[in-house]
Amino acid sequence: MAFSARLLSKSRQIYGSQAILRPNVPVPVRFYSKEAARPVLQGDEMLKNIFLELKKQVETALGVFRKEKITIDPDDPAAVSHYAKVMKTAREKAGLPTESQEIQSTIETETQGIADVRTYLLTLKEMRIKRGLIDGLGAEAMMMDALEKVEKEIKKPLMRDDKKSMALLTAEFDKINKKLGIRKEDLPKYEEQLELKMAKAQLEELKKDALEAMETQLKREEFKDEEMPDVKTLDVRNFI
Repeated sequence: MAFSARLLSKSRQIYGSQAILRPNVPVPVRFYSKEAARPVLQGDEMLKNIFLELKKQVETALGVFRKEKITIDPDDPAAVSHYAKVMKTAREKAGLPTESQEIQSTIETETQGIADVRTYLLTLKEMRIKRGLIDGLGAEAMMMDALEKVEKEIKKPLMRDDKKSMALLTAEFDKINKKLGIRKEDLPKYEEQLELKMAKAQLEELKKDALEAMETQLKREEFKDEEMPDVKTLDVRNFI
């Protein structure tokens, strides 16, 4: 316990706002530095408002986390479920998008300008891997097989603006959804499952960061006689 208390002031922060919020809008360095007074341009005012809004969202979300005891145990379903609920509450109060909404927005941004379906699907796969999500159903392989079937039928690469051929692929995807038991009416359930997967992935990241921080501190002379505490006993609120 003594080690974890001293670690609080000595180690790097294991749980910052980046674990909760990942703003995609860059904030110019000059917002943090002093400079001579000058006329405020319209663009500057817009960036300032964006910065203030992001700051408000971060503070609101962190306010939620400061009230909740988070157990850093990605292998405990109860801990993962609780963390997911806290994340959801923080996002709702801060006016932030859900995981599924954020993913949809990212997909639209990352795939803008991609003309062919094959590159589109491969890009989705890369995005899934980066987010730490697992394709446990093997849906990606099935979709690629469906694409191969359609392209073999039309005898050319399938383009996203080819409505007639895209209808063939959509029909194949409908068959895959039916085979996997995926229904539109179950979307809320799938969204909840996604939130749990993301919560587990974030807890795993937190656990990794915490262990790395403590292992680094144990190498210091002042901590050589200390025992590393169990990550699950750490109170994340002390590191916010």
